[in-house]
Amino acid sequence: MPLPYPTVSRWRIAVPAAVLVLLATTLVACGGASSPEEAVRSQVAALQSAIEARSASAVAELLDEDFIGPQNMDRRAARQMAAALMLRHQRIGVITGPLDVQLQGEDRALVRTRAALTGGEGSALLPDSAQAWRIESGWRLRAGTWRITSLTWTPALQ
Repeated sequence: MPLPYPTVSRWRIAVPAAVLVLLATTLVACGGASSPEEAVRSQVAALQSAIEARSASAVAELLDEDFIGPQNMDRRAARQMAAALMLRHQRIGVITGPLDVQLQGEDRALVRTRAALTGGEGSALLPDSAQAWRIESGWRLRAGTWRITSLTWTPALQ
């Protein structure tokens, strides 16, 4: 007879996923940030969490409706690229360097950083792949939420 509650293995998956979704939702609201720079930094942290949680939909929620990426990538194509990356790797790690946040007026910001992304399978101790990037992102405050309007990345080791 099946138990009336989820097994431990289901909880190990469901609880962290729910916590990350809740965290991302809270950060998207940006209600507790005391300055625009802190709000942008919170959104960058939400993006990092969404990537590490392998949630293409949470990544897409951080993209502005007018998002443009490399080679004219739009919001839909960015979500598809994120989903493909997340299908390829069971584990994704993101390690960012210091954020350089430059506010441009009251509703725009530019963020520059360096980040290392790692991808791996299952419980392997070391990642299967890793790459360091220089990342520049444009942000816009719309209806009280900072969203990414542009994103470029280049290999950091060139």
